[in-house]
Amino acid sequence: MATMGALHPYGQLIRSARTGITYVPRRTLTYTPIRRAEENNNDKPEPPQKNSTLSSIKNFFFGGKSDAAKPKITRQTTAPPKREGSLTADSIFAEDQAGPKLIASGRTPAARRQAGAAAEGEEEEVTTETRNQVTMRPVLDPRPKARIRWERKMVVREIRKRGRLTKEQIISRTERESLSKSHWFKTSIKKLGPLARQIAGKNIDEAIIQMQFSKKKVAKDVLEHLKHAKNVAIVRSGMGLGAVDSDAPKPKPIQITLKDGERKTIKDPSSIYIAEAWVNRGPFGSDYDHRARGVIHRLRLPHTSLSVVLKEEKTRIREWEDREEKALRQRKAHLWVQLPDRKITQQNQYYSW
Repeated sequence: MATMGALHPYGQLIRSARTGITYVPRRTLTYTPIRRAEENNNDKPEPPQKNSTLSSIKNFFFGGKSDAAKPKITRQTTAPPKREGSLTADSIFAEDQAGPKLIASGRTPAARRQAGAAAEGEEEEVTTETRNQVTMRPVLDPRPKARIRWERKMVVREIRKRGRLTKEQIISRTERESLSKSHWFKTSIKKLGPLARQIAGKNIDEAIIQMQFSKKKVAKDVLEHLKHAKNVAIVRSGMGLGAVDSDAPKPKPIQITLKDGERKTIKDPSSIYIAEAWVNRGPFGSDYDHRARGVIHRLRLPHTSLSVVLKEEKTRIREWEDREEKALRQRKAHLWVQLPDRKITQQNQYYSW
C-alpha cells in the first residue's frame, strides 16, 4: 500500500509532462447524488409522471395518493399588532412619531360601527377626552370622600395662619443640612463612642485633621466617612460654597457663644460643621477562640456605624441669636417697674376682705 501511494503522484507528473494529452482525473467515491442535484442548474419543470395500469389498480384497492390537491394550512409568520392606547398632544409622555393605534379584533360594537361607517378603512384614534370617565373613576378616584376631606384639610391649613409659614418651615427653607450614615465598622460602641464625641461640634476640616493624627484603629474608617460626608454635603445640598463665590462681599467675623459657654469666632457663615454625631449598633459576627485542651470559645464580634449631621455656621449664628433674645426677654420679665406718681384714692379704714 505504501508503494502504491508513493507511486501515484509520480504517475500524475508523467501524464502532465506529455504534450498534447489532457489529463482527466478519475471520479472518486465522494461524488454523491446531492452534489449532482446542486450541479443541475436547469430550472425546467419536471413533466408530470403518468401512472401505469398496475399502479392505478394498486391505489384503487389498497389506497394510494390521489391526484386531488390537499388543503394547505396557512400559518401566521408575523406577530399580531401591538395594542396600545394613545395620548393627547400636550402629554409629556407623547412621542414625536405616533405609535401603533388601538386596533380591535373580533366583533365591533354597534356604536363604533356607526361612528366608523363614514371613514371606513381608517384607524380610529382614541384620546383621553373620548374615554369613558365613569369606567376610569374607580381606579383614578377610588375614595372620593377621603379625597374631598384631604383637599379641605389642605385648604384649611393654608388659610388658618393666613398663608404664613411656621418657624420650622422657614428654617428648613433657608438653612441647609446633610445627614450621612456610614457602613458597618468592625468595632464596638465603647471604642467608637469617644471618637464621635470628639468630632461633634467641630468644623468638618478640623475633624478630618483630628482623625488623621488619631492613634485609634477605627479612626481611619471615621476619616474616610467624614470625607465622603463632606463631598455629599457639597454636591447634593450645596453647602460650603460661600468661599467659592468671589463676587460676593466678604462677611465680617462674628464672635458667638456656644451652648457650653465657649466663645467662637466665625469668619465664613457658609462653612460646614458637625452638628450631631452618634453611634449605631449593628449585627454581630462570629469567630472561634481555640484554647488549651481542645476547648473552643465562640466570639461575638460587634459591628457599629457612625452617623453625622452636617450644617452651616449660619445655623449656629441663628441659634446664638435666639438664645440671646430669650435671655433678654427673661431679664425684662423680672425687672421691677416703678408705680406712677399720682394721688392715692379710694382709701377705707376697713379691710376689703
